[in-house]
Amino acid sequence: MNLDELIHDLTHERKQLSIKDLEELCEKLKEIFIKESNIQPIPAPVTICSNIHGQFSDLLELFRVSGDITVTNYVFLGGYVSIGPDSVQVIELLLCLKLKYPEKITLIRGKHETRNISQVYGFFQEIEVKYSSPDAWKMLMDLFDYLPIGALINERIFCVSSGLSPELDTLDQIRLIDRKQEIPYEGGLCDLTWSDPNADIQGWGVSPRGAGYLFGQDILEKFNHTNNLELIARGHSVVMSGYDYPFEKDNLVTIWSGPNYKSYMRNLGAVMSIDENLDRKVMCLKEMP
Repeated sequence: MNLDELIHDLTHERKQLSIKDLEELCEKLKEIFIKESNIQPIPAPVTICSNIHGQFSDLLELFRVSGDITVTNYVFLGGYVSIGPDSVQVIELLLCLKLKYPEKITLIRGKHETRNISQVYGFFQEIEVKYSSPDAWKMLMDLFDYLPIGALINERIFCVSSGLSPELDTLDQIRLIDRKQEIPYEGGLCDLTWSDPNADIQGWGVSPRGAGYLFGQDILEKFNHTNNLELIARGHSVVMSGYDYPFEKDNLVTIWSGPNYKSYMRNLGAVMSIDENLDRKVMCLKEMP
């Protein structure tokens, strides 16, 4: 497996990996991911991205705008596959970059990086068309079980795919979760990949998604205070400007990096750069042809 050649072919020709190269890639990455914490520590500066969902041209534009991975650190909040047409190329490029630059890119697991959801929203079907077999899907699903479920930037910014859980009051509790499993439809691991903030409620509420919870600003402020956080960065929810602060205070941000989601939403994409002083800068992304 020539990693540089694979990255070149993906980037310039959208050429997917052979099943042999994909198998070798997954096995090598398991050795890297298993050493990462449930909440992987990340030093600033870093750029936060989320929910590309198979939009390969938009992923390439994201790297062009935000900076080459050799000079920019990245954390992705999940939502790599399903919905868009090129989930295979998106996840394979990100995984190749992870193997080549393991300290430069952090890949957090989201709800779409699961067996159940990826079969419903198109990734399984795309794999069967592009590989004429479900074997590549099985390899990737096994690998997704190893992904971390959060990241912590300079001990102050908590990055998670979705939201909070009534079962998890502290980061240390999250660090103790056995993450190497299919994400269930209830419990703390589920909530981290399904829950949503809601400015209209206090406390916890029932989620219309059928999994996870809604949580109010009081829940957020208690969690941030307990864990000495100044910001939670999460994806999971489409926002028209590409990013949004759902509460009155700017201590939780939703980031969505895939512009024109589902080819009709007309939303912008966005990434958020965090500098050495933890100052934030948002860059918006328009859909690429």
